[in-house]
Formats: sequence, structure tokens, C-alpha cells
Amino acid sequence: MEREKRDKDFVHQPEYPGGPKAMTQFIYQHLRYPSEALAAGVQGRVIVECDINDVGEVVATRIIKGLGHGCDEEAERVVRLLRFHVKRTRGLRVLYHKKIHIQFKRPPAPQSAAPSVSVQYQVVPSAPASAPQEPPPPAYEYSITWTSSK
Repeated sequence: MEREKRDKDFVHQPEYPGGPKAMTQFIYQHLRYPSEALAAGVQGRVIVECDINDVGEVVATRIIKGLGHGCDEEAERVVRLLRFHVKRTRGLRVLYHKKIHIQFKRPPAPQSAAPSVSVQYQVVPSAPASAPQEPPPPAYEYSITWTSSK
């Protein structure tokens, strides 16, 4: 006879509230590209391994693969801000290990703005005419002259 597997018998990994997409969104919201790396033109991936205690706090971080130029320190800073949800496991205080990949991509260079052209219109009302104008002469004109011989 097999024993029934119960959920509380297993050691569960910590989860970030909202799932992996929410964790990625949180990381990139708080990530600041280091000015030293920006000046050096460095971009790539930093892999950080972190230790998560039984409360869900990140207690230690280690760089597995780094880039230098301030990117490693920035990645560690952001990972330390994370807070995880940990299910209780039979009263055990378990230390969890998790690897997090953080991509450092140079922000796009600001495009130089094309010279802007501004056009301004001014409407000036014309002065009202004081005397009524005569209608224009007709387009065709006839003249008849008679000469009589007597």
C-alpha cells in the first residue's frame, strides 16, 4: 500500500510574489546603468547567485559571471532588494539558493533633434472702407457716332 503524498511533506522553493515576470519587471525598474560602464560601452549579462533565508529575505549574494565597470555591484544591489514568499516546511529553517540573470543593455543614444521649424501666422484686419466703391465698369463698351450730311 502506497503512502499518499502530501504537499506539506515537500520542501518548496521560494517564489517571488507575482511570478518570474513580476520579478524581472521589478529588477529592471530599479536597475540603474552605471556611468562607468556607459562611458566604457560595456553591455552583457551578469549572473548573480543569492541565498534566501526562511523568511524570504536575500541574505547573501555572489557574482557567478560579471562584467565589471560597476555592473556587478549594481546587480548585487538590485538583487538584495528582492523579497520572496517562502512556504513553511515542517518548521525547518531552510536556506535556499537561486541564480538570477540580469541583462545590461546600453540605453539607446538620444537622437539629435532635427532643427525645428516654427511658422507663425498673424491675421491683421483690413481697415473698413469709408466711401462705397463704384462697381467696376462693364467689360465691353460700345460707342456709336452719327454724322449726318446736310
